[in-house]
Amino acid sequence: LSLFQIVFFEDKNFQGRSYECNSDCPDLHSYFSRCNSIRVESGCWVLYERPNYGGYQYVLTPGEYPDHQQWMGFNDNIRSCRSIKNVYGNSYKIRFYDRPDLAGQMAEWSEDCPSVHEAFKFCEFHSSVVIDGAWVFYELPNYRGQQYFLERGEYRNFTDWGATSPVVGSFRRITEF
Repeated sequence: LSLFQIVFFEDKNFQGRSYECNSDCPDLHSYFSRCNSIRVESGCWVLYERPNYGGYQYVLTPGEYPDHQQWMGFNDNIRSCRSIKNVYGNSYKIRFYDRPDLAGQMAEWSEDCPSVHEAFKFCEFHSSVVIDGAWVFYELPNYRGQQYFLERGEYRNFTDWGATSPVVGSFRRITEF
């Protein structure tokens, strides 16, 4: 078994045409036309609705996903994917700013946060720095809604992590690799 392995199925409950993947792929369109179930054999993955890592993002850890609701999919389009490498060890730290370009009020965090509204004085993250770890931002509280994957680096504007709005409802560390 490879360090990273994911199997995409065109139909629900692991039926229909399937495609096995063990590396990053910017365009999955030639392998399947729709995706309604997924089995993550190993590794942690970010799936994207559009080619070249665009559109809705979904972060999946090892397990079985018999239909696209199971990975909080908005539709059956999966057009690109990449594996998340654990280059972090067990250290997690992220900073948030209420203004673009790492300006304004700053908060630092190293745990999961089910409700940004309850934990912070602000719930708009206009920029962020991931110091350690891999993270997922969610549009809504309790890890729901659109997802955004962030890894080590600077995000000077919310558009840098793929969002169309600075509102973050919750976020969590990626701990399963």
